Formats: sequence, C-alpha cells, structure tokens
Amino acid sequence: MNEDEREIADLQVEVAALLSDHVYAPLLEDQHVRGVLPAPSQAPAVRAVLGDRGETRPERLTAYEIPLRDGEDLRTPHDVVALLRAAHTGTHIYPHSRVTSVMGMDLYLVDPAEVTEAPFTTDDWSATLLRCLARPTDPAEDRHGARLRGFLFRQEGLLRLYMDSDEVPGVIAADVRPGGALTAVLAALPSLLDEEYRISKDAIDPHCRYVVDLTDW
Repeated sequence: MNEDEREIADLQVEVAALLSDHVYAPLLEDQHVRGVLPAPSQAPAVRAVLGDRGETRPERLTAYEIPLRDGEDLRTPHDVVALLRAAHTGTHIYPHSRVTSVMGMDLYLVDPAEVTEAPFTTDDWSATLLRCLARPTDPAEDRHGARLRGFLFRQEGLLRLYMDSDEVPGVIAADVRPGGALTAVLAALPSLLDEEYRISKDAIDPHCRYVVDLTDW
C-alpha cells in the first residue's frame, strides 16, 4: 500500500467511525446509517447506506458514493457527512450515468459540484468531541491527560464537560463551544483545567468543584 492509498484507507476508517453514531441516532429525519463501505478497487471514495432504523432489505436501502478527494486535497470526515446529508435531502436529478446498483441496493454516485453541503451541526461537533474524549484511539494510553466523567448540553450552544485529571483533584467542569478546532481543545484541556483566571464557581451546579471557561478557545 503506497502513501496515497494509506491516506485514503485512514480517511475511510475515520468516516466509518463518525457515521457509526448514526446507526441508532438518525442522520437526518428518520434515516439511519445502515452501512459504510470502502469503495472497491481502492477507489478514493466511500459508500454510505441509508434506510429506516433496523432495515436490512436491500430494496429498501439507498447507497451513496461520496468522493474523498477535492482536487489535490482530501475531504474531512465532516465534509463527507455534510455531502451525504445534502445528497439525501431535497430534489436531485441524477443522470443515468450516475445511478447504478450494488448488492441489490440503488447506488447514487454523488457529484459534490451538484449538491449544496448541509452544515455540520453543533450536535455533530459535540458528539465528535465527546467520542474523542470518551473513547481514545488507544484505551491503554491516557491520550488527553484528562478523563470525561460526564457532560451537559447548555443554552447558547455551549457544552459543559465534567473532567478529572491526575494533576487536578476532584471533578472539574469545562464549558466549551463545540466547533472545528477539536484537536486544539483536546490537546489543551489537561493544561487549562487549573488556570486561575478561567476559573469560576457555579453555585447551582453541585457536580463539580469549579468551572473553567473555555468558550473562547
């Protein structure tokens, strides 16, 4: 496997992990993810299968092939989800050359130029952040230096994370604004939990020692 093929394979893994959340939680309206397939012949694409929750009959499922390349660059897993949502909503006329079948399912070959990406929502970003904190890539290694003990969705798009750490005693809450800078938030969390100028008390929250404001991070 060359470097290009390895990058495609790694991205397919990330897309599968991201879409796995939507096996039980709908991706949109009543549509759930019923499969994620690497495109055959090592093609730079991924195929996502949508249908009703629990549906397995091929004739009741719809597959979409999403290209992973955008010119010279690779799309992010979030780009793929946005394209998948857009492809499945609204009215899209697919030319005959872009409609086929696979394993008994209708397969639509998505042209990103013909659809308008649906935005990645605050809940999407929050789920991604929580997944990274709760399920590190290597469970044997404390990758973030802090553990997720709980969370609460708050008003104005905020997410409160309840964390503990070997460096800071007790449970500390961190208010974050989920968005695209997840890597920066994950890397910074352990060192920010005891920064005094960010600390405040929340008199009505009995679940933590204090709150760290990371909403501007």
